[in-house]
Amino acid sequence: MAILVQDFKLLQPDHLTAGVHSIMAMSSEIFDSIAFEQISSLTYKYNTMEELPDVEYRAINAGYTEGTANITQVIEELVILGGDADVDVVLQYSSNLNDLRAIQVEAKSKALMRKFNMDFFGGDGKNNSLKGLETRVAEGIAGTIVNGTITGDKATAIEELQTVYELMSKVKNCTHLFMSQSEYVKFNMMLHNAGIRLVPTVDNLGRTVELFNKAKVVAIDDALIKADKIYAVSLDKDCIRAITSTGLQVRDLGELATKPVFRTRIEMSIGIVTSHRSEERRVGKECPRCV
Repeated sequence: MAILVQDFKLLQPDHLTAGVHSIMAMSSEIFDSIAFEQISSLTYKYNTMEELPDVEYRAINAGYTEGTANITQVIEELVILGGDADVDVVLQYSSNLNDLRAIQVEAKSKALMRKFNMDFFGGDGKNNSLKGLETRVAEGIAGTIVNGTITGDKATAIEELQTVYELMSKVKNCTHLFMSQSEYVKFNMMLHNAGIRLVPTVDNLGRTVELFNKAKVVAIDDALIKADKIYAVSLDKDCIRAITSTGLQVRDLGELATKPVFRTRIEMSIGIVTSHRSEERRVGKECPRCV
């Protein structure tokens, strides 16, 4: 059964782990919204279906033409993402050690989410890293591409808006539109010139979020996502979900014997499952193929 990060937090055995969960959820809309499924191994095997089988009408005493769905088997491998947060033991004599360690843990948690956000889109799956949406599209595992360019110019606003609607129509239950901060500016100018405004609302964490056609519009640091792309994504548990065998692990290792520091280790095993070909689409001027 897949559950959300908010529910995972309630299952944590200690306040430290629950606190890190909260920081990570606040730092990443993807991490907060994606459903997690607990598995008992380091790999996960599942099937994807590109098209439904053919059906037809038949006459009396006639037969059907046999047709089966094209099933492709995909194997996902869990990767381990984490890091150590160290504080020199001598600092306990000049500052509040607990405050210093908390600051380092918070910073490490936010850094982990920046890495997760970046690789969720652009990870190549090499060297024990996460395989992101770009690589999955290129490999034909999931998603496809809609050609188009968002300029924000008034003269082309309606045409560009039509492209965005087309993009979203290709995604089953589109929940999010992810884009770079620079693309977000052009996206807003396009809406403004078309006489449309994003709808503000408040999410489960008390953050103000913006909706377009019921999908959350999320601007991500330009350093973490391609500047000229918009990703229409469904983070519905039946489309894209995360898998983990360990959940989030936050361990206070105390003072190390090999180094005069107090260490806190944060890590988790994680993978991405893309159950349907239609769960992720993107639009951008560099896109090499159309839907």
